[in-house]
Amino acid sequence: MLYALLCTDRPDSLQLRLDTRPDHVAFLNDLNEKGILKMAGPFLNDEGKPMGSLVIVEAENKEAAAALGAGDPYAKAGLFAAVEVKAFNWVFNKPEA
Repeated sequence: MLYALLCTDRPDSLQLRLDTRPDHVAFLNDLNEKGILKMAGPFLNDEGKPMGSLVIVEAENKEAAAALGAGDPYAKAGLFAAVEVKAFNWVFNKPEA
């Protein structure tokens, strides 16, 4: 099943995001190579600066998806103020469709 991880950055944490980004990208590349990552990208504020993340993964259950999110270097660095995990049904424009 697919799960969306809706991650909200802590206020004034852009530099932490930038400093941690190389490890975050490597983590996502690894998930992608394993077929776990379906899509990912940052939420942007009105100035076009990152302020959170949307990560969609395939996992056995919500707990497994949350564990993947907790392993993200952004999460480990304390970037996120909140992470919400929701089951996701990709209906339109799904690549496999």
